[in-house]
Amino acid sequence: MRENLNDLLAFMIVARERNFTRAAAQLGVSQSALSRTIGALEKRMGLLLLTRTTRSVSMTEAGRRVLATVAPRFEEIDAELEALSDLRDRPAGTVRITTTDYVTRVYLWPRLKPLLREFPDIHVELINDYGLSDIVQDSYDIGIRLGDQVEKDMIAARISPDQTMAIVGAPGYLAAQGPCTTPQDLTRHNCINLRLPTRDSLMPWELSKDGRELQVRVAGQLVFNSTYEMLEAALDGFGLAYLPYELARAHVDDARLNWVLEDWFPTYTGYHLFYPSRRQASQAVSLVVQALKADTPSGRSRARQ
Repeated sequence: MRENLNDLLAFMIVARERNFTRAAAQLGVSQSALSRTIGALEKRMGLLLLTRTTRSVSMTEAGRRVLATVAPRFEEIDAELEALSDLRDRPAGTVRITTTDYVTRVYLWPRLKPLLREFPDIHVELINDYGLSDIVQDSYDIGIRLGDQVEKDMIAARISPDQTMAIVGAPGYLAAQGPCTTPQDLTRHNCINLRLPTRDSLMPWELSKDGRELQVRVAGQLVFNSTYEMLEAALDGFGLAYLPYELARAHVDDARLNWVLEDWFPTYTGYHLFYPSRRQASQAVSLVVQALKADTPSGRSRARQ
């Protein structure tokens, strides 16, 4: 197959130049070698493609049909290779990122906006996913997770300070349902849950105090797959919610929410972007990675005041 393609390319150049000497110079071969190549092609096809005289070269009817067939294909290949070359020199293409709604709003979108305005040919897909997807299997370019959730064989970089999770409830809800002073008290409260898609289960509420760690399975009237819907439900007084501390803090400062079991709030290594080490990143992916790493605090950050 490869031999046929090479020979067809040689035939196309001879047919266009109508001269073996000029065609051989273009191909970087000798005139006699080119003549043998065309002869071998004609023999395999069982057709005479060129009529040769001592002074000129002309195409037979079969030669004209072959040229009309193969020339557009080679031109399409050349055009596509040129376009691929442009991708190397000009950032373009689609970058698929698996992340969560909270991370997108707080850490990704503010950093991506300037990049996308500067490079309009870069397209970004931000897929909200709490299921810890396999980014290779699911064809993502970049994943975003807490640092301790990133596989060891990935290239990873921090994009956020350490993250604290908090339990909050509206003052009116807590006044009606009573206080929650121990983790065991959560079982008698209306708790707003988050659905984990791949595990087909509800996310447990992880708590930590003085080296003691607990996982509490809570129940309640509402289940969401979005952090912001959980926040809205808590603000509307439907129960307790387990949310990123920084997301809830402004509402606590405004007295719309109260901290619950504040001494048990756990802190985790911050969010990291990651991607497969064996994959050659495109220029678009590299620029997105650089943008997401920009202005990232190094080391640990005190999440609670």
